[in-house]
Amino acid sequence: MKKMYCVTISLGLLLLTCGITAADAASTNKTTLAEPKAKAQDAGNKICPVMGTPIDESTKVTYEYNGKIYNFCCPMCVEEFKKDPVKYIK
Repeated sequence: MKKMYCVTISLGLLLLTCGITAADAASTNKTTLAEPKAKAQDAGNKICPVMGTPIDESTKVTYEYNGKIYNFCCPMCVEEFKKDPVKYIK
């Protein structure tokens, strides 16, 4: 009787483990189709939106915001832009 009890418990644990493993495998095999991210468009600005000065192409810094890439004269202007982008986009 004790042997039958141990076999039943072992079989139950084995089936439980296989069931959990199969469920985990099924959930990880699902493929989710995500929409491809649209490529950001160059805003084309030649004037720094923060400082209002012409941008030197050799030292310009860029930052992407709402699907557009904006050009800046320096990294400090990018940090200022991040605080209130709408203010500088106008």
